[in-house]
Amino acid sequence: MKTLGRPFWIAVGWLGGLTALAIFASWLPINDPNEIVARDARLGPSFSHYFGTDALGRDVFARTIFGARISLLVGFLAIIFGVVVGGGLGIIAGYFRGLTDQVISFCFFTLLSFPALVLALLITATIDRNQWTVSLTLGILSIAPVGRRSRANTIVFAEREFVQAARVLGASGKRIITHELLPNVMIPMGALALLGMGIAIVAEGSLAFLGLSVEGDAVSWGKSIVDGSQARDLEHNPHVALFPIGVMFLTVLALNYAGDRVREYLDVRETAF
Repeated sequence: MKTLGRPFWIAVGWLGGLTALAIFASWLPINDPNEIVARDARLGPSFSHYFGTDALGRDVFARTIFGARISLLVGFLAIIFGVVVGGGLGIIAGYFRGLTDQVISFCFFTLLSFPALVLALLITATIDRNQWTVSLTLGILSIAPVGRRSRANTIVFAEREFVQAARVLGASGKRIITHELLPNVMIPMGALALLGMGIAIVAEGSLAFLGLSVEGDAVSWGKSIVDGSQARDLEHNPHVALFPIGVMFLTVLALNYAGDRVREYLDVRETAF
């Protein structure tokens, strides 16, 4: 009998615990992430400041916990947008085929051909940069990869007996898509969504290094890492960057492992495009 295994539940526990801390951070005995809590900047980890303080005397632990709000929200919204839009278009292309498939596939290949970083720069540089904008940007970048996988799975399921039987019984294309194909295609897409969320979190950190992540006082893991990325900090006060990096690493690792275990549990096999 297949089981997800204890490491899977450890990964889920980490993700659930971190999400709960991020949501309820305002009600917990944690410093304000932008408050200067130490006159002596760059204090090392202690019982007063678990992750130490940064160059401005702000609590790194508080910035890491509050930063989880933005990073997790961006990752979640980005992949949900990609699954809804890309997954929906992929199902339509894989079911109707013909000209519809050619047009949608051309759009996917166009998005894949356009340099992702350049597209992200164009979007974030021309409009206000908040968590919604960053999420939309990364969501647009995920449409093509998710859509191609959705299309491939749809082509496979469209040839199965239960779909052919629905056609013979006179079911409309809309009913076949919503009742037969959508549940079967979206289940394996759930495993892909976990992997994609991890990629989106890392992508937000990359935008932060370019100064194109969330603006203002909003805190994310990417911005926290940038705060400690100066050569002097990395040499003498590595905790400023290493603790946010460590939390991001464990979160992405948990997402990747959980997604991989779900994929294996559902026995999702790779399909040719």
